[in-house]
Amino acid sequence: MDEQTRIEVEAAAFRRLRQHLIEERPDVQNIDLMNLGGFCRNCLSRWYQEAAAERGVELSKDEAREVYYGEPYDAWRERHQREASPEAQAAFASRPPEG
Repeated sequence: MDEQTRIEVEAAAFRRLRQHLIEERPDVQNIDLMNLGGFCRNCLSRWYQEAAAERGVELSKDEAREVYYGEPYDAWRERHQREASPEAQAAFASRPPEG
């Protein structure tokens, strides 16, 4: 696979992951993603922001989240986020801090 095709395939896979998490599985909570996979939608938006910055494009945290979530983060949270269970909160609290 040539370099340009690899980049396009990786970008398409990222967009599909975004679609799956945001449009098809908004019921999966960020805390559950963090507890199971060590990343969540906010991590993905931060990675997007960092990749943009590496290319000289400055995005605020809120702008990056809106790009990733497809709407303002607070609006998405209002519609989809529910209170984490005590078990999920305890599991999250027991994770070592990210470096």
